[in-house]
Amino acid sequence: MHAGEQVADLCRQTFANLKRNKLRSVLTLFGIAWGIASLVLMSALGDGFRQGQRKNMSQIGDNIVFIWGGVTERQAGGKRAGRQVRLQRRDVEIIRTQCPAVETVAAEQKTRQVAARSLSNSGRFLTVGVSAEYLRLRNLPAGTGRNISQEDNEQMRRVAVLGAAVRKQLFENDPSPLGERVYLNNYPYEVVGVMDEKDQNSSYDGWDNDKILAPEALLLKDMPPSRAIYAEGQVWGILYRPVSVDRWEEAQAQVRAALGRVHGFDKEDKGAIEMFDSVESAQMFDSIFTAGEIFLAAVALITLSLGGIGVMNTMMMAVAERTHEIGLKKALGATSRRILFDFFLEGLFLALLSGVAGLILILGLTSIVNSLPMPAMFSGLPVHWRVLALATAALGFVAVGSALPPARRAAAMTPVEALRYER
Repeated sequence: MHAGEQVADLCRQTFANLKRNKLRSVLTLFGIAWGIASLVLMSALGDGFRQGQRKNMSQIGDNIVFIWGGVTERQAGGKRAGRQVRLQRRDVEIIRTQCPAVETVAAEQKTRQVAARSLSNSGRFLTVGVSAEYLRLRNLPAGTGRNISQEDNEQMRRVAVLGAAVRKQLFENDPSPLGERVYLNNYPYEVVGVMDEKDQNSSYDGWDNDKILAPEALLLKDMPPSRAIYAEGQVWGILYRPVSVDRWEEAQAQVRAALGRVHGFDKEDKGAIEMFDSVESAQMFDSIFTAGEIFLAAVALITLSLGGIGVMNTMMMAVAERTHEIGLKKALGATSRRILFDFFLEGLFLALLSGVAGLILILGLTSIVNSLPMPAMFSGLPVHWRVLALATAALGFVAVGSALPPARRAAAMTPVEALRYER
């Protein structure tokens, strides 16, 4: 018999077996299909929430760390605990020169409730003084026009970039007010850019749509938030990015040590400076999602195993129902190896058929879901090749495990024993 005829005969036998045991066969096919689909779906859900969380954090900036002054909790260098630590502009240069695990660092300067007006409207907005380094850290692109440049700071140009909500309030009828003039704290500033509207759901100082960006040097000159920040060189906070995600702990330790030497606190004193590390936060979320994925994958594997047991039971019933046929084949010269091979292929085909149906189902479902608008903190159902490879390997293992016992039982029958059974 040719290979094509063997495959056709195998398909006929399998579908005849399914037809004889409709309800049991449907449940068997569903069990494996749902097990495979669940395995892929659970992984896709975890990746979707993980990527959504990272996308949400990237609205602020990629892999950045925020530092604020705190209160010391330990005595150090003869100084008492409970001292206030106030960050200075010189600390930025100290971190830049003494912390090799830090890639980019910048001061954060901002003034709340700055009076802003155009020829048609007015309001009060959070105004942020930005530098080139700050813009490399924060995700604040100008969708229209340009952003603040290093030359703007060096040449003390009075230019501004408006958030989407600020533009709507000050220039309601002008979607692109480039070149127009706004007055910030009664100083004239030229609008050089407008930020695109952000669908933002997290922030530490307010929505970016409600902000005005100005050169850092001009903010400190025209609208300083306080005398301490203007005259004494203090800063609201400091931002930095480690040179790589793998070195975030090293960067944290270097920054704490460098600032501890300058401000006289113990580098192990966690209260001296407050830190929000987005890398650490992302890893924490990743560990939560990974734990959830492992649990749900284990449930899916149990479902898949139960489906495999269903295939094995179906094939056991097929062996019992076709005992007379097995005896005839052996009497006509079929070897035990041939009987083993035939029943093994039939069980394997049944398991693979249901598994492939499950994969097709879940791939279709994920493509439909990914075509829909995604809510915040969720990036759809991404299916990676590693997950498909794992699902295929699990399916192959279950298929072989469920097909082999019935095949061995059929092959172990003797012709005399098999022919004693009546159809």
